[in-house]
Amino acid sequence: MLRMFPAVLLLCACVSETGLAGIVDSVSRLDKNFDIADRNRDGLLSRDEANAGHVPFLVRHFDAIDVAKRGLVSKNDLHAFIRRWLMQSQPAPASSVGSGGE
Repeated sequence: MLRMFPAVLLLCACVSETGLAGIVDSVSRLDKNFDIADRNRDGLLSRDEANAGHVPFLVRHFDAIDVAKRGLVSKNDLHAFIRRWLMQSQPAPASSVGSGGE
């Protein structure tokens, strides 16, 4: 849990309070649906389990979430995908933009 703390702080800095509440709610729902779909309680979902468990976000992005290409995804895999997705959608910090006088 402590390893996620810097990522959570960064996420908080990048997202407004209203946006953050929506993200937290969405991730909480995904986690709950993940648990429901995990019929054998092994902490992993196959594409078939995700389909049968009605987790459309996970099904839609399964290949991108399954970066190890093992045919299974964990909640950690799902959360890592969400962090990557959120960070890619953020504008570049002003300090990374050229000064124009180069």
